Amino acid sequence: MLFQFIDRINEVVGRIVSIVAIIFGAIIIYDVFMRYALNDPTRWAFDVTRQLYGFYFVMLGGYALRHQAHVRVDLITEMLAATPRRWVEAAGYVIFFFPFAWVFMTRSYEFGMRSYAQGETTYGSVQLPVYPLKMAMALAAALLLLQGISEFLKLVLNRQETPSDA
Repeated sequence: MLFQFIDRINEVVGRIVSIVAIIFGAIIIYDVFMRYALNDPTRWAFDVTRQLYGFYFVMLGGYALRHQAHVRVDLITEMLAATPRRWVEAAGYVIFFFPFAWVFMTRSYEFGMRSYAQGETTYGSVQLPVYPLKMAMALAAALLLLQGISEFLKLVLNRQETPSDA
């Protein structure tokens, strides 16, 4: 089904992107070693790790939604039976999630394209291009929107699948 395909996409993206945490952790350790052990700090490490962290953070939104790791306010829904809870959650997707995700995706796309057109770079001693990170925001928003569609379909079709099923 469609929701299983979307779930698999976000699962694969999440697992691949999680490797970025190891990379930026290694860069930070390298920079600390260079700075304090050899008294030769890097010029590029701060900017690179900041961009990698931003990429890591935005790209895992769909993965986090797939694993129900986003913050939820369950004050009302926890008191409801299963069927009304599903419908309230589905309404929440329609009223709140889909409009937010759509605006996030379209505005991020415009944001990234403007950055690319301007050739925007960081202001540090090493000028790194900023547009890849800003374009990643649009991709992340699209993945988040797709995962929202998957979660909505699961609610409407009453197909609650555990993340380990994919």
